[in-house]
Order: sequence, then C-alpha cells, then structure tokens
Amino acid sequence: MIDLHTHTLLSDGELIPAEHIRRAEVKGYRFLGFADHADLATIAQIIPILRYAARRENVRDGIRVLAGVELTHLRPEHIAEAANRARELGAQVVIVHGETLAEPVIPGTNRAAIEAGVDILAHPGLLSEEDARVAARKNVLLEISAKAGHSLANGHVAALARKVGARLIFGSDAHTSEQMPRREEAERICLGAGLTAAEISEMFAAAEQFARHRLVQQEMEEAKFC
Repeated sequence: MIDLHTHTLLSDGELIPAEHIRRAEVKGYRFLGFADHADLATIAQIIPILRYAARRENVRDGIRVLAGVELTHLRPEHIAEAANRARELGAQVVIVHGETLAEPVIPGTNRAAIEAGVDILAHPGLLSEEDARVAARKNVLLEISAKAGHSLANGHVAALARKVGARLIFGSDAHTSEQMPRREEAERICLGAGLTAAEISEMFAAAEQFARHRLVQQEMEEAKFC
C-alpha cells in the first residue's frame, strides 16, 4: 500500500508518529506519507518533527516514510509562499487542502495550489476543467480521497482527469488507524470513482515511483552534509 496523505497528532490525527507508522506497517503499507495540517504560523514547528521521525524510521529496512504537509484553509494569495516555505523546511511532499464539498474552502484555492506547483491537490471537489488542464500541464497530482465527505466528488475528479490527461493519486486522509485502508480497500474506492483496474494499477505504480524519487532526493541532500 502507498498512501502519502495521513495525519498524526501534530495536527488533528490521533497517534504519535511512531505508533502511526506501526499501525500503517501492520496494514501492509510500504510507503507512508505524513501530511499534517499546517499554515504559515505552524509549518516551522511541524515539518522538522516529521522529518526527524521519518529519518529515524528510514535507517532500517521495511516501511518507507515521507515527511510532508497539508497546507489547509490558507487564503489563496498565501499558498505559494507557504509551499515554498514548506520545501525550504524539508517537506518531501507538499499537499494543499482543496475545495472539498465538505468544508468552506475559499474559492480559488484549487487554482492557487496548482499555479504554485504543489505536489498534490487533495480532494479538489468540483474542480473546473480549466484548472484540471493546468494541473496536467504542471504535473500536479489530483487526489482520489477515501475520506467521508471529501470523497463525494471522486467520480467528477476521475472523469475530468481522464479527459484532460491529468495524473491521479490515492489518499486516505487517515486521521486514525481505522481510516488506513489496505490496498484492496483502496482499490475498491478507486473503482467506485469510475477508474478501471488498469488505471488503478498505473496510478499506484506512479505513486511508488514518485515516493522513491523523493526518498532518493532526501538521501542525496543528507549525504552532502556527511
């Protein structure tokens, strides 16, 4: 299982990083992404902790952990600044909390995130075709979400991505261990969104390639200071 969108108690999840990792490992996760909610006021505290937790875990064989962030409910004009700051602090995956149907996200958030070139636009809701085309051009991944409420627009996102050639990624948005799906559960959610088995296989393969690339980047950066 590959899931780069999960939350610890550093935002609104339930578990400390160590237990969060262990619970994912038991569920068959091979790549796990921390993506705690943050804004410009909190990223400087959250990202270094997640980086440390991931670094200590990745010295051993087994599950690979990536430290990321989910920029949440920022004003659109602040998203590019926050994304740049997150990367400066070492975030390996930058996610933006998109215009989900379940929450009052500010209109224009999707476009601001895409224009900022973030890695993943989470649960983008009723994403416009124009924004989807820009996401395809800028290689921003559009999320198929397992989270109740956020998943309401999965079918729309999947169909639009197929139409314009945008890339998709699955994200559980898990805040508890019970919300961490096994691979077969994730695949059923994707089938429910209208994806074919071949498209799902390709999506997870691309997610693994993305995760491996970011881990190699981290290793190269850390080697410079050894």
